[in-house]
Amino acid sequence: MIVKKMPILQGFPDFETVKFFTGKFFRKYNFSPVFYDIETTGLSRKSTFLYLIGAVGIEDETWYFHQWMAESDKEEETILRIFSQFLQQCDLLISYNGERFDQPYLETRYEKYGLPSPFEHKMSLDLYLTLKPLKTLLKLPALKQPCLEEFLGIKDRIYNNGKECIQLYKDFLKKRDAIMAEEILGHNLEDVLGLGRIFEMLSYLCIYDSEYEVTYAEADEEVVIFTLELPHALPAEFSNGSNSFYITGKATEVKLIVRTENGRLKQHYQNYKDYYYLPDEDTIIPKSLGSGIDKKHRKAATKDTCYTWFNCSEQFLQNPQMQKQYLEHALPYFLKALK
Repeated sequence: MIVKKMPILQGFPDFETVKFFTGKFFRKYNFSPVFYDIETTGLSRKSTFLYLIGAVGIEDETWYFHQWMAESDKEEETILRIFSQFLQQCDLLISYNGERFDQPYLETRYEKYGLPSPFEHKMSLDLYLTLKPLKTLLKLPALKQPCLEEFLGIKDRIYNNGKECIQLYKDFLKKRDAIMAEEILGHNLEDVLGLGRIFEMLSYLCIYDSEYEVTYAEADEEVVIFTLELPHALPAEFSNGSNSFYITGKATEVKLIVRTENGRLKQHYQNYKDYYYLPDEDTIIPKSLGSGIDKKHRKAATKDTCYTWFNCSEQFLQNPQMQKQYLEHALPYFLKALK
């Protein structure tokens, strides 16, 4: 078995950043995370086997990268036992698509050898599932991990992809070539370190979760411009928009331009199933109050028609609390409407 361990001195998020974002998702959390990725000889959990695990954990206030690579299929059980012991001090596992592939695969392999699952009572943060809403906002061509890295301007991958590594590993088993082993380990290293690099993309979700402060607002005859301050810096600039709004972000600042109609703004609501839309008045009414209205003059509201209107008054422009209340409803609608 090939075993490696080394400190990570740069290119990985600092402890406070990881603690900030993981603390948002998991309130009862002792901050003992592990980033991990596995390499297998195929997708089937029963007819293929695990040959490599790469993981990053904390030791003496330093990130350490670990790898365990099997030099034959007979060493799979040993790697599983070592990884299980490694996870004993961990209470959160961070992965990319780990909840759909890595963890179920490992649990099947543990079961094969009659070993208990090391994932019981541990929390999971799957960056693939968590960052999925960002695909349209950031105009990502796909949600593969290298695509996210490329968005961040990271283009320094040099090793084979996972599928190519399978054949490379099979060749390694025959030839025992040290250069082949380094290529396989290098691919896994890039994947695990890449987890740390894309981790800070969680900061974009603060826009979705209304975790910002409105610091400025102004209006003219056609638009209202808002400036928002985020609690954590964005790792890369972005911009996007539609006919109704335009959004840009850089560092901790987000600017939002919203189109008005006759000096009015639409106040969108997400629980559209609770409302009727009144086409004649271009507004909504709660179903509990609208049952007496003639059916010719009311329709079930949709996500696009569930709104009321209000004037963009000077009082509104001078009141950050009112602006925040407006954006908490309007911004999720705008973001979901992006294509």
